[in-house]
Amino acid sequence: MSNQAPSHKPGKAPAETPGEQGYCAHSLKRQYDSNFKVTEAYRNSLPDMQNMSGPAIQGALVPVLQVGVSNFRLPLRYHSPALGQITLETSVSGSVSLSADHKGINMSRLIRTFYEFKDRVFTPELLEEILLRYKEDLGSSRAQLHLSFEYPIPQKSLRSGLTGYQYYRTVFEGHIDDLNRFRKVVQFDYIYSSACPCSMELSEHAREHRSIYCVPHSQRSKARVILEIAKGHALSLEEIQAHCLAALQTETQVMVRREDEQAFAELNGAYPKFVEDAIRELAGEFSTESRISDFQIICAHLESLHSHDAVAIINKGIPGGFPADYYDYKSLLC
Repeated sequence: MSNQAPSHKPGKAPAETPGEQGYCAHSLKRQYDSNFKVTEAYRNSLPDMQNMSGPAIQGALVPVLQVGVSNFRLPLRYHSPALGQITLETSVSGSVSLSADHKGINMSRLIRTFYEFKDRVFTPELLEEILLRYKEDLGSSRAQLHLSFEYPIPQKSLRSGLTGYQYYRTVFEGHIDDLNRFRKVVQFDYIYSSACPCSMELSEHAREHRSIYCVPHSQRSKARVILEIAKGHALSLEEIQAHCLAALQTETQVMVRREDEQAFAELNGAYPKFVEDAIRELAGEFSTESRISDFQIICAHLESLHSHDAVAIINKGIPGGFPADYYDYKSLLC
């Protein structure tokens, strides 16, 4: 019996046998089989990498505090006192905790579980039910949800009687911990006009002493109000908007005629405000609301005098509550 290796034609590599080095590329089908049907047995045979443990885990063997999916979008239903049931495009981010001895989570299950609730009317309170399901379905100890949408509230003009829709960027947040303690947070963006008190006084000084006509500067401004709603209580977005209006008075307008524009100029003259004034007015207003257990408020005045913005932040100041830190001021551009 010869010990020589089997011969092959020059220029051609010997064919591999399935099972030795894997299949040759030319032995695999390059096609999509639209008629293939998945059976339960086939599904169970599929590899499941994220549920592996032990040596399959890469890196440090530490728990992951949050892991999930960001910005999957779908139309969700909300209740508006003025408009009835409305459907709004909503961006959803969901995450859970991962223990140190598990490689990963089933990302698609976060979306599939959420979709089971897609026909419900969404409120901050509903997030608790979804988060409990997240913990159950993914075997996690903690879970979070973040829903972002633009919420319409009809706004009547100041004097002409016209009505238009003002949209408010809103976020519903839900957090549930190891002991199933649920926290609900509402983030509400409110846009207003801020007339500079210093500029107004300097303008009046020029009129009085030099008979010079001046226009004091004002600018579009935004308040981001972040509220933790007390357990067992609810606070509508219309009520939050009403608190902001009561504190600041000078909300930007949707529909105007000349008499409305004149009225708006009068409002700005009656309620001039530095950014420090605005944030203190808001803090005073929301401090009186018993349904709010904690708050953080950020204001940005997008200066027309300067090339930079004036910003301020304040919190309720309760132990373990919202911090007095915020640096994402660019997100307040409006």
